[in-house]
Amino acid sequence: MTGLVLKLRPAERVLINGVVIENGDRRSRLSILTPDASILRLRDAIHPTQATTPVTRVCYLAQLILAGEVDKVTGYAQLTSGLAQLRHVFTEGPAHCLLVEATAHADARMIYQCMRSLRALRPIEADLFAEADTARLAGE
Repeated sequence: MTGLVLKLRPAERVLINGVVIENGDRRSRLSILTPDASILRLRDAIHPTQATTPVTRVCYLAQLILAGEVDKVTGYAQLTSGLAQLRHVFTEGPAHCLLVEATAHADARMIYQCMRSLRALRPIEADLFAEADTARLAGE
């Protein structure tokens, strides 16, 4: 992620190449100069127990790639497979646009941006599940 500028809040934590770094008492900016650095803001992180829906599972996989927790080749293959499966569900509207964006980022190996697009898809997925629950309850 060369050229990336991280703006950190006081006491905010970030994972860079497997090392957790905590900001001091003031806001600060970090310029990342190394290409292909693995960077993840811990406030953006998904806990493994939260990866319970199709979108959060794919988002969590992107997070594992960013954190360097999975082999990149295997991780990319699983990520593109997961995105392809989601394309069968989100076929139109804003959700489809976000998924196309996430796929383009994954294809370009821009995993943080892919994860951000997937995070924007999470509320749409939650609405779909809520609609399905409402319909199921109405049918009982």
